Amino acid sequence: MKSILLFVSLAVTLSACSKESPPPVKTVRPALTQVVGALAGEDSSVYSGEVRARHEVALGFRTGGKIIERLVEAGMQVKAGQVLARLDPADASLQTGAAQAQFKLAENDAMRYRELRSKGFVSQSALDAKEATLQSAAAQAGLTRNQSDYTTLRAGHDGLVTATLAEAGQVVSAGQAVLRLAESGELEVAIEIPEAQFAMRRVGDAAEVVVLTDDGSPMTGRLRELSSSADPASRTYPARVAFSAEAGHISGRQMALGMTARVRFNSSQGSKAELLIPISAIYQQGRQTAVWVVAADHSVSLRQVEIKAWRDNGAVIASGLITGERIVSAGVHRLSAGEKIQLIESVNGSAP
Repeated sequence: MKSILLFVSLAVTLSACSKESPPPVKTVRPALTQVVGALAGEDSSVYSGEVRARHEVALGFRTGGKIIERLVEAGMQVKAGQVLARLDPADASLQTGAAQAQFKLAENDAMRYRELRSKGFVSQSALDAKEATLQSAAAQAGLTRNQSDYTTLRAGHDGLVTATLAEAGQVVSAGQAVLRLAESGELEVAIEIPEAQFAMRRVGDAAEVVVLTDDGSPMTGRLRELSSSADPASRTYPARVAFSAEAGHISGRQMALGMTARVRFNSSQGSKAELLIPISAIYQQGRQTAVWVVAADHSVSLRQVEIKAWRDNGAVIASGLITGERIVSAGVHRLSAGEKIQLIESVNGSAP
């Protein structure tokens, strides 16, 4: 009887185990995507910079001494010939007085020897010696007068004092910078060109300059200067973009030096529009490059593309894609052909 019950129990258990388990739920893989359509270099052709004067020089005294007064401060407008600072003139005045005394003595000696020579009491060589002494004394007197005048520092042209580098009471040497003066007139924007974009720029390239103010009106400029040597720290190339002086007014007021400006170069002048995609969207197959293209039903397929150039912010596509197509922008090595994905829009992409 017990064996019969055991057989029935075993049969029921096997029957329950023989029931088919439900099929696993098929999951859809999420993937970052974006719509192709950005112009290659559009973002890379915009640079931030600072408004500066075309000519800016450091001014210093042509002689050394102690500064007794500085008559200007940073931010002041000055006129050509205006006195900016003075040195203690005591030593220069003493030197000038001594040189002037030597000149008077030499002049009197020369006059006496001319009279004596006319009467035949001295030789011509003696007179020539006195004439040479007079010329030397005159030159020394003129030099000391110049040195005395060098104790006053004057502006060489109209401009703006951008920095003060010395204070009253400070002893400075000849040529040491005391002030920095920006000449009035032509303005420009100082920018830095990244190493990867250096070959794209040429002196004379047209540009739009926008100073970050309330109106934000664009001004026409040109690339005036592009250094051929990179900064050793930042690995960027210093450049200057000049714009017209009459444009240097904003909302009725003078444009201030040091304002932040944005410079945009027209990268599509006379050239076909190019497509820029993230480097993370590239799927490398040996020597071939490809991208995953998303179809209308959210399935993906691999398509070969040709890369024209590699840049810091992406890859320039020469062929294989058209504007408006959606591609997978990240996680490309986890996908398989025909797989359907859940679209997750990239931060810089368009809405699905």
